[in-house]
Amino acid sequence: MYAILDIETTGGQSNQEGITEIAIYKYDGHQIVDQFISLINPEIPIQPFVVKLTGKDNVMLQSAPKFFEVAKRIIEMTTDCVLVAHNASFDYRILRTEFLRLGYDFNKKTLCTLELSKRLLPKQASYSLGKLVRDVGIPIADRHRASGDALATLKLFKLFLDTNLNNEIVEEHIKFEVQKGIAPKLKNLLESAPSTTGVYYMHNEKGKLVYVGKSNNIKKRIKQHFTGTSTKCKKIQTDVFALTYYETGSELIALLKESEEIKINKPIYNRAQRKSIFQFVLYAEKDENGYLNLKLQKADGQKKEITSFASLQEAKNSLFSITSHYRLCQKFTGLYQTKKECFQYQIKECDGACIGSVLPEEYNERVQKFIDKSSFEADSMILHDRGRNSSELSAVLIENGIYKGYAFYDLSSPISRIENLKNILIPMQNNRDARNIIQSYLRKGKLMKIVNF
Repeated sequence: MYAILDIETTGGQSNQEGITEIAIYKYDGHQIVDQFISLINPEIPIQPFVVKLTGKDNVMLQSAPKFFEVAKRIIEMTTDCVLVAHNASFDYRILRTEFLRLGYDFNKKTLCTLELSKRLLPKQASYSLGKLVRDVGIPIADRHRASGDALATLKLFKLFLDTNLNNEIVEEHIKFEVQKGIAPKLKNLLESAPSTTGVYYMHNEKGKLVYVGKSNNIKKRIKQHFTGTSTKCKKIQTDVFALTYYETGSELIALLKESEEIKINKPIYNRAQRKSIFQFVLYAEKDENGYLNLKLQKADGQKKEITSFASLQEAKNSLFSITSHYRLCQKFTGLYQTKKECFQYQIKECDGACIGSVLPEEYNERVQKFIDKSSFEADSMILHDRGRNSSELSAVLIENGIYKGYAFYDLSSPISRIENLKNILIPMQNNRDARNIIQSYLRKGKLMKIVNF
């Protein structure tokens, strides 16, 4: 038995769409034995391009049933059926997401007529449903409406069944996907995770926060937790019961948000991150000849640091870049102990860079330029970065050297003054880690724009 399905949605970011219309035709391989067609109130706004494409708007759907009101009927229609749809992974994902919100695990075998078309009709110019059915002579009405598209999919599927009498190829394309290495409980949680930049929160069965992380692809990172074999990963896999997310779009804001959440909530599996992640500090110290030497050492709170690094390798990589850009001596950064070891000396590029070839005043001026550039002790600036979608940007506020917080703003209303930003600012803690996160991000040059005041 087959359930031929089409779903229309509000549009928007993956796993945040709402269903606006659904059509299901129950088909026994010969005839339609049952059908269900309904508009759905998505309870979220429909994207303008979807309104234009389908003719449906939020006013039209206000009196339509909500998903939970038709969920039982959908289960009845699809029980013991293979779900058939054109681009089945989309319709199946939407349905699973809606049922997961209701706490129900909706698992079905699926069959995609788009994939079947590529196998059985290999020379088609296009495999979109509209063009495909037109090319094979199947009439279609109510395009981009669930009932019209589902009926066209059914007729296309019937054509494949009729031309492939032993059904071997059709059977080959039936899928029942369970992600390898992921328990069903975790697989359900992973389904709803967005593939965007932000912070994710793992909760145990009592609702207690047990882990906080950040990623440029939340879904991919969570999958690594759920398939990992380390002791920590196995504990997370056992304890996690629910996931929540905070999308930022900006990696900088995700880093800052993650750091603050860990310090405030102290999740059990973030124990190592409760302390500062910046274990190596760079500081400046005059030698007996009056030259400012850059020194690298483990953080101990004894030295006034210029900037910090999460690892020794990151520190060394940055020092190579710093010495090259500011024409500083590598020998006196701790990278090398003697001129013989010095990379600059070996390739004979130390003219004017090495200590001794210039007066202390001139050399120290170069070091001070680096220090001033790396520190924002008295600076006021707005750091502009990506937003959560294509129509917005984000902004991080530094005022008189103090990190104040962040905000999101619409592209049509740009932020150019600190006073405007303060009106929409989400306040955050100013601490050593926050400052070092910002400094590290500034070094990487990833920001879209920096406005100084």
